[in-house]
Amino acid sequence: MTRVVEVEPERLDRWLAGFAERHGPFDATREDTAGGVVVRAEAPDGATAVATPFAHDPLGIVLVRRGGYAVALAAGGRLGESKVGRRHVQSRTAAGGWSQQRFARRRGKQADELVVAVVGHARRILLGDDESPAAGAAGLPRALVIGGDRALVQQVLEAPALRSLQGLPVRELYDLPDPRRDVLETALRRGRSYRIAITDPPAA
Repeated sequence: MTRVVEVEPERLDRWLAGFAERHGPFDATREDTAGGVVVRAEAPDGATAVATPFAHDPLGIVLVRRGGYAVALAAGGRLGESKVGRRHVQSRTAAGGWSQQRFARRRGKQADELVVAVVGHARRILLGDDESPAAGAAGLPRALVIGGDRALVQQVLEAPALRSLQGLPVRELYDLPDPRRDVLETALRRGRSYRIAITDPPAA
């Protein structure tokens, strides 16, 4: 049985110390990857832990749901320029006939307007309003943290104005609620955390 926990980089050593207290002194290996150093720990009782980092900096954050959106650029673990806003997209309806078609058109229009707004903010905040910045230019995000409504997020990231963000490493957080300032801060904390896959020791 494997489970996953998220641990902020500043707390990793303390977490590993606790793992040793629970399972005994362990052998650890470290592997350099594009996202940081992966730590693998194997305890004498058979428990294992694999800590995978997302150590990219700066980080771009794009969160979109029907109830609103948040876009931010973070560096050094701190939020920099950001925009949090609300744009309502109606939920689906069970009504039929012409009413349903009219409702679907209205809902589609609202979703399109939301996507256009988020693309504009992302271009300004993440790309400095330059649709074709020089590769590796200072201040550009090296990875993205995304969350909210999967379909809406993908529409945003597929926009031609954001083509410079395509292909960046991505951490997905689709379980986040409607974006607000505190949700944006949670996205940054979770986005830069280690994801640790823990396998419990075999049953006696």
